[in-house]
Formats: sequence, C-alpha cells, structure tokens
Amino acid sequence: MSLDLSNYELLWPASLFVSEGERVLRSTGSWQDRAKWLMTEALAGTTAVADFEDLPNYTAPTADPWATTATGWGTRRAVIDQHDWFTELISRASELRQAAAPRPYWPQRRGNGLSHDGSTPRDTRRDFARLIGEFADNGYLVEVFGEECVDDHSELPDASEVIDRRLGIPHLWPLAPETWDEDTFYGLIEVFHDLVSRPRMRRYHSYSGCGWHHSEFHNGPARVLYRWKANQLLREAGIEYELAAEGEDLGRLIAVTDDARSALVHRALTDSAPDITTRIRHAIALFRGRDASAESKRSAIVTLAGILEERRSLINEQVGKPDEGALFEIANRYDLRHRRADQRGDYDEAFLDWIFWWYLATVELTNRLIVARNLT
Repeated sequence: MSLDLSNYELLWPASLFVSEGERVLRSTGSWQDRAKWLMTEALAGTTAVADFEDLPNYTAPTADPWATTATGWGTRRAVIDQHDWFTELISRASELRQAAAPRPYWPQRRGNGLSHDGSTPRDTRRDFARLIGEFADNGYLVEVFGEECVDDHSELPDASEVIDRRLGIPHLWPLAPETWDEDTFYGLIEVFHDLVSRPRMRRYHSYSGCGWHHSEFHNGPARVLYRWKANQLLREAGIEYELAAEGEDLGRLIAVTDDARSALVHRALTDSAPDITTRIRHAIALFRGRDASAESKRSAIVTLAGILEERRSLINEQVGKPDEGALFEIANRYDLRHRRADQRGDYDEAFLDWIFWWYLATVELTNRLIVARNLT
C-alpha cells in the first residue's frame, strides 16, 4: 500500500528531514518518540503524527510477515506498521510539498502595519525575534541556556551573559527588537547560528506541570535549519546578505551571489588539495564578508594570485604562453599585488569583483586540470 503524502507539508529542507529521519531509523530504543518529535518539528500540523500513531507497532524483528492483526496467522499483513510507514515517508520526502505562507491579509495588501527604523525594516527584526522564540520553544537553546525543572534547583546560566561574551553587548535577552540598531541585529543573527543545537529527544515531565525536557543535542542539523530559516527571512525582506553555509566564514553574513557563483565557491572549497584549501577559504572569507572593504578584496585577490603563480607552469602548458601572460598581467599592472607607483589605481571597485571571480574560476579550472593529468 503506497503512502498518501497529499496531507503533509514540509517546514524543513527535504535533505535535512531525510538525514534526521534516517538517523531515527538507525536508532534503537524509543525510536518512535524520536520519529514523532521529528515530524512535529519538520511537518506542518499534527496530521502526520496522528497517522503514525494510528498504525500498529510490530517491534519484534522476527515477527511472521504473514501474520494479521486479527489472528496473527494465515494471511499476509494488509496494514503497514509504523516502521514501514516512517521508512516510506523518509524515502519519499522529496515528493512532499513545502509549506507555503498564507496569502497576504488585508493590512499587508493595503501596505499598513509596517514600520521602519534606519535601513533595516523594523518588522524584519520582530520576525527574527519570533524565529528565535520558535527555536527556543523547541529546545534549541537548552544546551547553552539550560532548562528549568521543578526537580532541579541548579542555577541556570545567564542568557544575556552568554550572548554578551560573544557579541560584547549586554542585556540582549530577552530579545527586544525595538531597541536594536542594525549592527546589533546582524550580530544577533550570527550569534544564534553558533548557539542553536537540535534536541533529538524530548520527554514530558508531568509533575507540577513541569513540561517538556529536551536531550541528545547536536548543533549540525540545528545550524542547517537555522541558516535555511534565517536566510529565507533575509531574502523576503530584500536584505542582500545571507549566512554562509561553508568556508572559513561559516555562519557569518556574506553578500548574496547568484547560484552559479555559489556553486563555484562550493567546488573551490571542496575540490581543492589540502595544501591550498586553507588559503582559498581565507580568500573567500575576505572577499564576501558583509563588511568587506576594497583592501580586503585586494588581499583576497593577492591570495588567489599566489596560488595561480605556483601553478604557472601548468597554466602555460595547458592554455599557452600568451593567455597565461594575460592572466598575470592584470595583477601586475594594476595596484593589486606589488602596489608600485607605475601601476594603475584609478578603477572602479567593480573591477575587484570581476578579477576575484576570474581568479577563483581559474583556480577551480587548475584543480580539474591537475586531476585530469594525474589520471592519465
């Protein structure tokens, strides 16, 4: 019997749902509790959990596959069990619809209810505070902020001090978005990327209405989810920054680039030899930082030029002397590397963007040339 997915909508990236779901299937013990918690988080509404709970749970690994729920013998089981159902749900996660925001309501259609302060819309800050509230409600800050329990009278960490130690700004918890300037807002976006950690288990403590307690924390899936949600919020607000998903500047705000350049960065970071990966990471971080200056972009270009200089003979061998010379003439004739008096410096900063992406693409090209040469 094929699973009907029409009533389920994803609140997470499908790839993250699959990776966490596969981990649940590999787990032992109370895997059903982990599965229900994952579906509670990753799928809209309670329908999936309700459907899961309605199914039988055949826990014995040696159960007769021909057994029925009525007699236990004689006819092949007609109803899938919880394990089979959840396995199919995870394997077909790519078919699930992404949950969509509701169509605009009257105030949004009329353009009312939006206030602004400076260059960042105030409502975006409130949206971010709500996002952090959702993460906190789901236990993603328990590992660093602690969790109250009626049976545990230990003193919890001061959340404001935890943030202050990282950001250098006191009294930021509880969040008060109406008090933030732009630097504080962007700083908090980066700080919470480093603080979140997903609890893969929760249990309900009923005594005195204590509530849910969370455990089995892991920051990897939490940060993937946080970047996905925070970047979505920034994109919808028209803010041209995003949290980096890889590199030396992982979890820091960077300038948004198109998909092709993002793919180039990924290939350069993942396919480079270990001896140059650190330098490429540093160059990329220098160039794409939110506060990147012309000087930092020049430094990034110089770093890439150094890598290409080391591969000059390969470039000459593969593309020929005239083209190889043109590649380095740019760096030598303009004040990028040597900064001599006879070099040109009267160019627009857009020139730095062009030369950086050209050099990074050339580094990636030489990576492929080296691989091809080693294979022959």
